[in-house]
Amino acid sequence: MARRRDEVPEEEDQEMEEELVSLQFDEPLSWRAGKSIATGELLRRLEKLSKELVDMDQETVDKESLTHVAKELASPNLLSHREAGVKAFAAACLVDILKLCAPEAPFTPKQLKEIFTLFVKTILPALWDPSNAYNTQHKYVLTSLAEVKSILLINDVTNAEELLLHLFSSFFDGISGSSKAASGEQVAKDVEFHMTDILVTLVEESASLPPAVLDVIMAQFLRAAPPGGHREKADANGKQTTLLPKEEPEAYVMAKTVCNSCPEKMARYVGQYFSEVIMDVSGSGGHANGHKDDDDSDGDDGATGPSESDFKELRKAHQLLRELWRAAPTVLPNVIPQVDAELSADNIQLRLLATETLGDMIAGIGAAGPPPSPELDPAAYPPLKLNDEVPDHPTTSILTTPISPLSFAQTHSQAFHNFVGRRIDKSPLIRAAWTTAAGYIVSTSAGGIGLSREDESTFVNGLRDKLNDNDEKVRLAAVKAIETFSFRDIITKLAAIGGVTKEGSILFTLADRCRDKRSSVRVEAMALLAKLWAVGTGELAAGQESVASALSGIPSRIFNTFYANDLELNVLLERVVFECLIPLSFPPPPKAKGPKSSNGNSQSQSTVDQAYDQDRIRAERILLLVKHLDSNARRAFNALQARQPQFSKVLENLVRQCDAFNGGNPEGNAERINQNLKKTIQYLAQFLPDPIKVEADLNSFANLHDRRCYQLIKFTVSAESDFKTMHRAVKELVKRIQGSSKPSMLETLLPLLYRSAYIVLNKSHLATYMDCSKSDKDGLGAAAQEITTEISQTNPDLFKTHVGQLCKDLVDGAPTTDRPNETAMVETLKACSSYSKKYPNELPDDRKFIQALMSYSLHGEPAKAAKYAVNVMMARKDDKSMVSATDLLQRVMKDWGYDSPRFLTKLAAVSQLELLAPKVTADSNDQIIDTALEDVLLKVRTDAQDSDPEWAADSELDEECQVKCWALKLVVNRLRGTQDLDEAKELAKPVFKLLRTLLKQSGELCKVKDTPKHHKARLRLLSGQLFLKLCTSKHFEEIFSHTDFNQLAFLTQDPSAMVRRLFVEKLQKYLVQNKLRPRFYTMIFLTAFEPDTSFKNQIETWIRSRARFFRDAKQNVMESTMGRLISLLAHHPDYGTDEDDLVDHAKYLLYYISNVATEANFGMIFKYAERVKQTRDGITPTESERLYVISDLAQSVLRKLQDKKNWSFQAYSGKIGLPIGLYTALPSHDVAQEIAEKQFLPEGLDDKLDELLRSMDKKKKRRYVDERAEGQPAQKKVKAAVPKASARVRAAPKAAKAPSKKAAVKTSKASRSKKAARSSSPAMDSADRRRSGRSKKNSSYIERDSSEDDEDMLEGVAEWDYYDEKGNPVQDDDQDSSDLSELDEAEPADEPQQTDKPEEESELSDVEEQEQEEPEEAQPSPPQRTNGRRGRGAAPPAPKSKASSPKPAAKASATKGKSPAASKAKSKPAPKAKAAPTRSTRSRRAAVQEQEEEEDDE
Repeated sequence: MARRRDEVPEEEDQEMEEELVSLQFDEPLSWRAGKSIATGELLRRLEKLSKELVDMDQETVDKESLTHVAKELASPNLLSHREAGVKAFAAACLVDILKLCAPEAPFTPKQLKEIFTLFVKTILPALWDPSNAYNTQHKYVLTSLAEVKSILLINDVTNAEELLLHLFSSFFDGISGSSKAASGEQVAKDVEFHMTDILVTLVEESASLPPAVLDVIMAQFLRAAPPGGHREKADANGKQTTLLPKEEPEAYVMAKTVCNSCPEKMARYVGQYFSEVIMDVSGSGGHANGHKDDDDSDGDDGATGPSESDFKELRKAHQLLRELWRAAPTVLPNVIPQVDAELSADNIQLRLLATETLGDMIAGIGAAGPPPSPELDPAAYPPLKLNDEVPDHPTTSILTTPISPLSFAQTHSQAFHNFVGRRIDKSPLIRAAWTTAAGYIVSTSAGGIGLSREDESTFVNGLRDKLNDNDEKVRLAAVKAIETFSFRDIITKLAAIGGVTKEGSILFTLADRCRDKRSSVRVEAMALLAKLWAVGTGELAAGQESVASALSGIPSRIFNTFYANDLELNVLLERVVFECLIPLSFPPPPKAKGPKSSNGNSQSQSTVDQAYDQDRIRAERILLLVKHLDSNARRAFNALQARQPQFSKVLENLVRQCDAFNGGNPEGNAERINQNLKKTIQYLAQFLPDPIKVEADLNSFANLHDRRCYQLIKFTVSAESDFKTMHRAVKELVKRIQGSSKPSMLETLLPLLYRSAYIVLNKSHLATYMDCSKSDKDGLGAAAQEITTEISQTNPDLFKTHVGQLCKDLVDGAPTTDRPNETAMVETLKACSSYSKKYPNELPDDRKFIQALMSYSLHGEPAKAAKYAVNVMMARKDDKSMVSATDLLQRVMKDWGYDSPRFLTKLAAVSQLELLAPKVTADSNDQIIDTALEDVLLKVRTDAQDSDPEWAADSELDEECQVKCWALKLVVNRLRGTQDLDEAKELAKPVFKLLRTLLKQSGELCKVKDTPKHHKARLRLLSGQLFLKLCTSKHFEEIFSHTDFNQLAFLTQDPSAMVRRLFVEKLQKYLVQNKLRPRFYTMIFLTAFEPDTSFKNQIETWIRSRARFFRDAKQNVMESTMGRLISLLAHHPDYGTDEDDLVDHAKYLLYYISNVATEANFGMIFKYAERVKQTRDGITPTESERLYVISDLAQSVLRKLQDKKNWSFQAYSGKIGLPIGLYTALPSHDVAQEIAEKQFLPEGLDDKLDELLRSMDKKKKRRYVDERAEGQPAQKKVKAAVPKASARVRAAPKAAKAPSKKAAVKTSKASRSKKAARSSSPAMDSADRRRSGRSKKNSSYIERDSSEDDEDMLEGVAEWDYYDEKGNPVQDDDQDSSDLSELDEAEPADEPQQTDKPEEESELSDVEEQEQEEPEEAQPSPPQRTNGRRGRGAAPPAPKSKASSPKPAAKASATKGKSPAASKAKSKPAPKAKAAPTRSTRSRRAAVQEQEEEEDDE
């Protein structure tokens, strides 16, 4: 036996002397034709030879002895034998011959080719069948070729490329596609290992690699791509991964090993491979000149660009690049610069492809596409925790798991830098692609390799900037990029620099997109934000700091979109609220089996069974939502709930109309039924964005005539339905509509269901609300109290089942002399007070309950508890309640005085008794009023200090100020409670004088001692609000003089910001509720210089919405305001004929015109301005010239605005009238002619007006152009007003009479001297009338208006009689004002009404109006105009009315023409639907509560 290779001789001389071992086998293996060897014999001989060759050693074998056998083994008889076994043993022998004879093979080139052909095409492919009888020989051949590396001899074969290609292809295809034989037996791992070793050897040892072979290697990486080709954008959401394997394919692994084992050679081959594709296509698509951004023609990729087939190959190459970076990044150093060059190509498609590819490579995303987006399930319970392990997505695959073996930023820094620069590419397609990539890069931490802080900050800031991009595709891509982040990553990465409340953070900017102009963007943004908040509710409820700072502001930002007054946005808001924030499916029903909860966290079933109360869990989610709302958002939330009962009635009416319609075959009066249905549908259509589609859908629903649907809607909108019943009804209704012939009806029905269903204010949740309001569980007490109060005011029916418990709580918590009541009891009292107004007889009247109310009236804290207690006590208005009132008054009067115990509470109780039981207080009125005036209002007990604040919140208000406020309310309530009209008018004189004095003296009543500043601010505000409240009664409004009106109007320019805000909000509220006459709209236009930009924008939104409402109602209320505004400006303390003063007054007019005027009503407004010059001032006749100056100024501004807007001017042909008292008739036609011909404006003013309009346009252009609705105006510098000693005298353009001119000069001088004094005063008031931005978006509102709004219009002014010198009457050719014209509002109900339900519809319209008319915190469009120049009257001192008060009006002008019958006429009732609170921003909750208290007085 020959010595084995591993048997090393002990001595070198023995080895040299050892004889070579010769082959002993001597049997023939070949034959001549016709004398073949039997197959069995041949197999025996080959097996014998094989065994001998195996045992021979290369170092000791006699190679000459192998020559004969080698020749026979290479004969065609064996290599082409039909028996597989013969070829298998022959191949085994051949690999041994090659091993023993290495490095020289004893074969001719032809034989060698035939041998390797046998290996490659027969033996090695047979390995895919491990069950083959000769599998051992096949594996031996493979092993020998791999270990001995004899496979390298294939390179010496002629035409080796073909064999190499076949070898590589068969290995890759076999290991992947045919890895299992028919028997199902898996190919052994050692076979895969040796095959890989062979391929590595061939690549590493060969001088070159045929291109076709390289193609095969590269193709294996594309096995990671989803079936059907390369990834398209539509697959970027990860849905394709359902077709992907969970592990990497074997061929993919083999190719990856080949590349990683030979990085240098493969890098050269791969570089050449991509050069042929990338550079060729890039060269045809554009040159990398580095200056492409200077070329404006970014769309020139047509004729000179690559063909579609070229791009197809290029896309395939880029797919391969993505996967190569994941698998073998070391082979790409020569390719990355080529892709980097594509970033600078002129062709957009090339830049786009390069941007997408580099982005995916940096993020570690391969050909299979990105990982599936994490699921944010808002209905999951328990909600996700920040530290919870995120469960794998069901479609997760190793191929979609981002992997980046190397840091791209470090290994290819230049390409990385250039990629980052693509964020400012001129093409929105590329910016969008960059944005998508940036999201994945940050969310995957660059494929798991990590990012530096600087790089991560760059990408996060880039995402934020792209949310504000001017192209909607980029903004949408930015929103979707944020969707790729998990909940934890959003908190830790995106919210690291600030949450949704921090301006400039990415979440803050995302919230801005909720008001995007493009529907697709705002839908995605709002839904994403809502899901984030819903998923984070668990951590929010637990008080997790980072989650709270990041997400707690989301509900406010979402609900504040309500103020955009956009119908489509309102529908989106409701869908987001009820599908994401508090989805109807939350919480899911408890599982009968299984220990896992909906988000994957373990939880025992026993725990779920004991504590899983769905109604409680849902109610607590709603309370958490309310807790996170700011004041504006809460008003929006409450407005949505306030209109729900009204919508439910209208939807019930629709069901009845559809039922009567009977699918198009009505029974009975068909015409009436059809008309009623039509009106109902038209009425509902005005509240949704597409009225035509709404009408079509509702008509289809009526024609469907599905009675089950009718019943389901009734279940949904019924207050008697619990939440489960309502939810099941909605689900079944949705399913039935989806299965109908017109499923698109759901787009209309679902928003109506959301508005009508008892979702938030459901009786199932009321018990939890009440429990939380008492226990303050998890800090939800305040929110629970607010919702409870809201229910009591808007839907007290829900309290029917709980009112007994409320009353029991009141009795148990009643205060005593030494034990105060709990604060929560005040809200309970308020709820009972609201409930008692609608159901006075359903509250208990037993002695115990009455005594509890008495205790609250005498000892309750705060004082408003006494107010509510008296309301409940007097609700029945029967003899028993009067007895209780008498008893209460007697107890109070026993110890009545400022220094008596609980005087504040007693004062509040008596104030309410004066209103509700005036007969009871009649005998004690003198003592009560004397105490309120002499001991309270006219005395000052707190010394005024320089350090006193300008304003103090309710919670910080001292007792003296509170007592004064209640005393003032008491005085007014006595007047309001007086039933006899004549007596009331007599009592009104001193009350009006008191309120007037407070306004004129800036809140000061005491003559011997100064009142603290915050006390005066409170008293000013309260006097103004009480004036408004009194004017809601017709008989008081009639005696409210024009002088008092002007004085009250100037409260909108009070030095205190809170006084201005709260007064304007009260004014807006009463106007929306139709409680004040239209003349009060004039006051709102004095806010033109409101310094608080957001508040001013809210006011402007409100003005435009009111103007839109009146236009829709065919009422000219806002247009007629021009006549009153001119008079108000003429009597403004800051009036002057100086050019700067007139420019300031022009800004008032421009403020009015820009918010009210349209091309359609322009002619009417102009006619009102023009008509003023045909009258005389009714308040101060000697100063009528002021009217003419403002009239000319208004006409000039109107003409200039008309030219700027290119409006066509059409003179208004109707008749208009001007108000009695403000204007009187001119003495003669000559005087009228003279006034009409004279121009009262100074010559240089025209240029300044042009400059004013131009400055507004410039500021509009400078503003950053994007769709943000809440953008803040840029800060403007404020120039200090320069005091002037005297006015400059200007000559009028046309000759005027000397007396008139002198009078004008005198007035001007007096005005200027007063202004000089004011401007030298402290600048604390400079903010009063500073300029601020405007928004432009119109809004739609519906409400009913008063039919008595025009009673103060002067018919006599409309018809003047002129006489010539001889006394003959002169005919006026322009008598167009003989009547009150379109200002009349005798028919306010112009809205669509249903025949049998007009009342319900009017209630709905009122509620809709009330909740939409409130000013908004975040303006719906970027503010347009600001002006930094301070007005001449920008800095009046606090008592500004004293500085230049207008002359007293003639008393005869106050109430002349009012008949006794008219004065005794019954005042107009308030709308039936309760108004939602006003919408403008309030800084403190206390201010809101104070206003709510006063509302209950009515």
